[in-house]
Amino acid sequence: MTEKTNVKVLEEVVVRFSGDSGDGMQLAGNIFSNVSAGVGDEISTFPDYPAEIRAPQGTLGGVSGFQVHIGRGVHTPGDLADVLVAMNPAALKTNARHVKRGGVVIIDSDSFRASDLEKAAFKTDDPIQEAGLSHAQIVPVPITQMVKDSLADSGLDNKSIVRCKNMFALGLVCWLFDRPLEQAQHLLKNKFAKKLAIYEANAKVMNDGYNYGHNIHASVSTYRVESAQVRPGIYTDVNGNTATAWGLIAASEKSGLPLFLGSYPITPATDILHELAKRKDLGVKAIQVEDEIAGVCTAIGASFAGNLAVTSTSGPGLALKSEGIGLAVMSELPLVVIDVQRGGPSTGLPTKTEQTDLLQALYGRNGESPVVVLAASTPTNCFDMAFRAAKIALEHMTPVILLTDGFIGNGSSAWRIPDMDEYPDIKPNYVKPEQLGVWKPYDRDERSVRYWARPGLEGFMHRLGGLEKDSKTSAISTDPVNHEKMVRARQQKIDNIANDLPLLNVQGNPDADLLVVGWGGTYGHLYSAVEALNAQGKPVAFVHFNYINPLPLNTEEIIRRYKRVVVCELNNGQFAAYLSGKVPGKTFLRYNKIQAQPFMVSELIEHFTKLLEEE
Repeated sequence: MTEKTNVKVLEEVVVRFSGDSGDGMQLAGNIFSNVSAGVGDEISTFPDYPAEIRAPQGTLGGVSGFQVHIGRGVHTPGDLADVLVAMNPAALKTNARHVKRGGVVIIDSDSFRASDLEKAAFKTDDPIQEAGLSHAQIVPVPITQMVKDSLADSGLDNKSIVRCKNMFALGLVCWLFDRPLEQAQHLLKNKFAKKLAIYEANAKVMNDGYNYGHNIHASVSTYRVESAQVRPGIYTDVNGNTATAWGLIAASEKSGLPLFLGSYPITPATDILHELAKRKDLGVKAIQVEDEIAGVCTAIGASFAGNLAVTSTSGPGLALKSEGIGLAVMSELPLVVIDVQRGGPSTGLPTKTEQTDLLQALYGRNGESPVVVLAASTPTNCFDMAFRAAKIALEHMTPVILLTDGFIGNGSSAWRIPDMDEYPDIKPNYVKPEQLGVWKPYDRDERSVRYWARPGLEGFMHRLGGLEKDSKTSAISTDPVNHEKMVRARQQKIDNIANDLPLLNVQGNPDADLLVVGWGGTYGHLYSAVEALNAQGKPVAFVHFNYINPLPLNTEEIIRRYKRVVVCELNNGQFAAYLSGKVPGKTFLRYNKIQAQPFMVSELIEHFTKLLEEE
């Protein structure tokens, strides 16, 4: 057995797994991500898969991909791949544009027959040349046949055997990057805990893929990725939806309230329901209801009963929940609404990402109906923002809408499991003993926050509803002066929350003339682009928003400090329009992308460079 030669040492590398929807590319990518996080790498992932019922095998419509960026200073899944695994011609054709010049392309040569090329709409018998990959290092491997040979005596049927070929590819990639297989085997064992034969077959094939690369030197070069210097602790690979669920559980623990989720399955938010449904051991009550309206209404009922109440959805579901959210505004009950944004309108692009629900979250209800709107910026930040959403809702007696998106909801990062002592207690605004006998449901404290009396508390019997109430007696009221007073009180309650929010932090070069503004899940791409430009000596400043309504107190001061401000978002300019109303007279440049795909760092650098040259 020969030794590896020509080892390239890199600070970061991008790997893209691609194949048919049934080829297990998401599983292979997730395991590789977990293994990389386990050896100390920073990671960022991007699952990219179709929304349709599975397309015919081997066709362009059925290609599923998973991209992972590992190494130091990783903030995005990367623009282009150093290594592409293409399990069939359709995967090759669809993903060829994602390969760096000189990158490695591993193909299953058994899947590149004439009939396979025809399914993928290749016009010649030279798919590499036709796909524009003559610059790449092509590594043809007879994966399918080797898997069949490896498992010939396993007792599995042919279909089950062929389904193991993703693990052969994973083993080969682990060899390419000198990744240990022990952690991968552990993850496989957990996944197939009740199917020992399937686990053993996949584990064997993964080892075969690793050994195949070692024995024949499958690529001209192998890679060693320098691990990041990380804070000591226990790390795991977590996606945004799971982190959101865990953040809500943490808030439940810190508030001392049971967590209730009323939800209806919808892509890409359903994993939050799945994760919370597993946590009966922590007192979580997760209910899959019959529709989106039932989801928000059960949550409102649970909130009235004294729970930390949550409902989760995506854009179409947020529209259906709007009347219920308005009821929570009028009743002034704490409620957390999670919106994992996707491409729209209507059914749109369910598995793709956008930031197009912002104005719906801000204004998508009848009447003057203010709510708090937050936005998570990375998969791991979903934990903190879910915790923060619950804290604000409970302490200020208001609905809070937390916007994530398909990119960070499905994408993952390496996450240090936090010490919960570092997180503040959550203290709901409960009625006080001295209010017994004189309390009314709409009595307020100095922050305009209504006091909360949970049902069952002796002497505090009350009822709430959707009709306007008298500010003093809490009886139903149609008095116009009282209505205006209550509208202003509800708005003032939201405005006062700004006093509890962290101030904006300017990153990059604070003395620059150009300020880049972003919000939500675009953080990693914008930060990386600004960092790259500053490294080139091109001064650019950057500020990113997690708090949308209300805005941080120093928002206007920071924005007016800069000569030019460009707002970058995955929509047609919703946040820019919102800021225009909050900072009157200021001109906002816009850079918008509405392709249901995240930004690429390279396109951002190109655009910002043009803006700098125009000065």
